[in-house]
Amino acid sequence: MLFHDFIPIICKPFIMSTSDKLEEIFHLQEQLNKRIGVDTASMTDEQRQQWVLNYCRAMSQEVAELTDSVPWKWWAKYQKFDKQNARVEVIDLLHFLISIAQVLEMTPADFYEAYAKKHQVNLDRQDHGYHTKDEHDSRHI
Repeated sequence: MLFHDFIPIICKPFIMSTSDKLEEIFHLQEQLNKRIGVDTASMTDEQRQQWVLNYCRAMSQEVAELTDSVPWKWWAKYQKFDKQNARVEVIDLLHFLISIAQVLEMTPADFYEAYAKKHQVNLDRQDHGYHTKDEHDSRHI
């Protein structure tokens, strides 16, 4: 057997479907959260509320850091777009977003399904001119 015949065998564990990748992201985030003492599986409703707020505050800070990666001060000529840092801040946001999903007891499948349904709502709004927003159009999500 030649080396190139082994490539599919060697690489197979690293080739994941999109859903597998989302499941892996959820798993990695759960492990990180447990490592720092946040176990979403054993939270009370009161603790869940507090952690949603904690993560929302953290996300607000990450959005500010992402904003600072982009030259937004039109009066300041020294600024440069820091694309690499912007990418890191997006990932930081994802860490906290997945943590919120886990606090709300969402699985990767729940997350994907809710995303797909909300995406369809957004498409429908665009198709109909987005003249009104009805609080009931997202109730099914």
